[in-house]
Formats: sequence, C-alpha cells, structure tokens
Amino acid sequence: MNYFEQELRRLFGNDSAISDKRFVGRAFFGKLTDSLRVRVEFVTMGTADHYEAIKATIINRNDGPVDAVTLRFSDLLGRETVSNQNFRDGITPYIWKYGDKIEWYVYKPIKADYDQISESLNDYFDVFREPSQEMEQSGQSENGLTMRGM
Repeated sequence: MNYFEQELRRLFGNDSAISDKRFVGRAFFGKLTDSLRVRVEFVTMGTADHYEAIKATIINRNDGPVDAVTLRFSDLLGRETVSNQNFRDGITPYIWKYGDKIEWYVYKPIKADYDQISESLNDYFDVFREPSQEMEQSGQSENGLTMRGM
C-alpha cells in the first residue's frame, strides 16, 4: 500500500455512505448511486511533488465526468502552528514527495483534520446523491420547504 492509498483509506475507509470502495494507486473510487461514481485523488497546484489539494470527480457510469471540485488544504485546514522554529508563523499542510519519501510536510494532520476533509468532500457528494427516502416521504426538500406544486 502506497502513502496516498493509506491517506485515502484514513479519509474514506469507514465511510458508510460510499459503497464498492476501491483504492488504486493515488486514487480512491467509490459508488454514490446506481449510476454515479466518485474519484478522489491528491493533486498538486503548480509545484511538482507538493500535493496541496484533494480533487473529487463525479463520474456517470455511461456518460463520463459530470463535475469536479478541487479543495485546497489551505482552505480546509488553514495555517497550522508547529513546533519547528523554521515555521514560526505556521504552515499550510501538504503532502510532499522528496526522493523516495512521501509524507505530510512538517505538520501531521490529526483526526479532526481528516474529519474536516472527509466532511467537506461528503458535503459535495451529497449534491449528487439521491434524496433520502425519509425526506421524500415527509414531502420536504433539503431546506425544509414543502414540495407541493413543484
């Protein structure tokens, strides 16, 4: 198991809202609905071997990509304080590859950070998931409005 796969498993390994999970190289694939799949991968934002963001792509089984979003760790986690004196103002988290070594650079995310990343991605996935049966049976939309005459 490579480092990216290990990190993706931390994010989605226990996620019950995604089925048919596959971890392949630097990517994670899962099933959102009968016709929609998701691909999630760590991506660079212009600097080689600095994985500063995570990208999610929604894929229709028959028609291909539907939508994609790239979430920067700087937006999700902000600047983190570290004990390293070289980074007195803190550091924006990212994974880096240096030679054969791949790891989070200086700041190592904690469980709350992984939860923040996976929650943000699941909020995005919810846009494409089928409405829950409970919501349909109650006649309510996601914002609480009654769905009469629509």
